Amino acid sequence: MISKKVLLVDDSPLIVERLMSMLQELKIHSLFCCGTVFEAKQFLTHLVPDILVLDINLSDGSGIDLLEMAKTKSPETLVIMLTNQSGSYYRKLCKTLGADHFLDKSTDFEMVPAIISKI
Repeated sequence: MISKKVLLVDDSPLIVERLMSMLQELKIHSLFCCGTVFEAKQFLTHLVPDILVLDINLSDGSGIDLLEMAKTKSPETLVIMLTNQSGSYYRKLCKTLGADHFLDKSTDFEMVPAIISKI
């Protein structure tokens, strides 16, 4: 069992369902989900996840704001950006702001469990 707290932030129910299924196989002790920037900010004010999986485009804002918030509050939180916005601009911006991994949903999705299991 992985005794880390993992927070998934994505507004696509299909993506969240697929990630939850993949991560449940890792037997993660604490796995949480938020679908909006608002929900994630509320969560992050009360609990610091060990691992944060973030989408950039969310229905009510940007995951980049959450990346900045999470890294400011807890620099040791491992942040995995998982997005369809995989251009070099966003890749550089997220790395500059402290993202540990930057994955393209269409090609790198399956890498998430492997990254988390190595922690």
